[in-house]
Amino acid sequence: MRLRPSKIWDGLDEANGGYIIVKESGEVLAYHLHNRDSFETYLLNNTRLETPSSGRHNFGKIYSAGDRKFINLNLQIRFI
Repeated sequence: MRLRPSKIWDGLDEANGGYIIVKESGEVLAYHLHNRDSFETYLLNNTRLETPSSGRHNFGKIYSAGDRKFINLNLQIRFI
């Protein structure tokens, strides 16, 4: 299963590889799934939640579905 905002993650890792980051200095960092703890720590320390434009997709507005109330939250994860 690919991680998509419209799908609930099933908690299973299906990646076979890792993540490559190239810093402004040209230094290349590579994280592999066998370094999962280090990778998670890196992401927690180097990303932030951001709210994009509130005018798109009725962001921040309360709506009803049946007898329940919901609010659209639109968050993005960005590298710092």
